[in-house]
Amino acid sequence: MLSVVMAAVTSPLRACRGILKEIRIAKGSGYRNTLVYKHVLEQFRRNQVTGAQFCRARMDALHAARTYLCLLTSTRLHLRLHERYHAHGGDRALEQVAGLVGLRLPTQPGGKGWET
Repeated sequence: MLSVVMAAVTSPLRACRGILKEIRIAKGSGYRNTLVYKHVLEQFRRNQVTGAQFCRARMDALHAARTYLCLLTSTRLHLRLHERYHAHGGDRALEQVAGLVGLRLPTQPGGKGWET
């Protein structure tokens, strides 16, 4: 899924918006006052060129922006997975662990264990 999202980021504006969205998710409502927000906007404004110009630095900046967006998105998704599967402190019961991955433990007819 992530590669599909990253492949869709073709324009600098989309890359900038994607990065700012990830910053907003990470920092909350006061994200516009952070240094990272100001730095990202400054870098995108610095590398703007007109349609008649071709600027290698602009292409390098766009590549760096796409890479940074991928890093931010991947980190957020990793943390979400980590919280889901590892955030519950302590040991879990065997039935709980099996349930996390969609499995059920086998049972004997009559509710007894494996003893004969």
